[in-house]
Amino acid sequence: MMGRDARPYHVPALAAEVVALLAPPTAGVVLDATFGGGGHSRALLAAAPGIRVIGIDRDPDAAAPAAALGEAVTFICGNFRELTELVRGVGVDEIVAAVFDLGVSSHQLDMGDRGLSYHRPGVLDMRLGADGALTAEVVVNEWDEASLAAAIRRYGEDPHARRIAAAIVRARPLRDAAELARVVAGAVPARSRRGAHPARRTFQAIRIAVNDELGALREGLESALSLLQPGGRIAVISYHSLEDRIVKRRFAAGATGCVCPPDLPVCGCGRTAELRLLTRRAVVPGEAEIAANPRARSARLRAAEKVTW
Repeated sequence: MMGRDARPYHVPALAAEVVALLAPPTAGVVLDATFGGGGHSRALLAAAPGIRVIGIDRDPDAAAPAAALGEAVTFICGNFRELTELVRGVGVDEIVAAVFDLGVSSHQLDMGDRGLSYHRPGVLDMRLGADGALTAEVVVNEWDEASLAAAIRRYGEDPHARRIAAAIVRARPLRDAAELARVVAGAVPARSRRGAHPARRTFQAIRIAVNDELGALREGLESALSLLQPGGRIAVISYHSLEDRIVKRRFAAGATGCVCPPDLPVCGCGRTAELRLLTRRAVVPGEAEIAANPRARSARLRAAEKVTW
């Protein structure tokens, strides 16, 4: 599927690995909680043509690639933090598999009308869907310096958060993404400008704050697991350590059974595992995939299966 500027909407990361780990059955409903350009759904449908896909995305632009996949796909424009209500709203109470491809799509980065890219001009919006109330312009121009620094430190894990926040406050008002990127780059010491763009962490932090991405991930993950039928599988692709940590810990907690002391003759806690880990370590792209799709470089895939009792 091509975007408005003739570039591919989004090249899905680790698509073959997602299909292999989910092992979709011949029938049932698969949830694509971050539909985007539909790449993972397309791969799953090719592997299991009998399934039905429910695709959720906050971005209404994702409706077009969903329609291109035909009647097998039901598209819902919404936030996956509300996926229980969204899925049940189309008459589905149980799913056989779920996939989350977190972060921002290539389409959203390449289109400069949201200010998500530090490489091009764009209005300071950064919302992943029009349903959000908070914008990057408010964060950048209205948050106090301490709150701004805290967000950059927490969500961007940037050691220069205080310097960057101070520079942003001095440069106010800022209205353009490219202008913000220049201010941030100027605040980062020269020794730290090697490698990735110096504004990358700040843009990530502001975007996460604007969209409450980590809170949405926690809620969406719980909802997907509750909808997943016994024996069903879930796969999550994350792109930075904050996301990956949430997924890793939730899966690990779900895969933990009895926590009684080993010398106790009979289990007293009554705890049983709800999940079986399918990936002990995160699956990462190979060199060939990274060469073909550089944006997949930071992708980390984890998967689990709901235990059948």
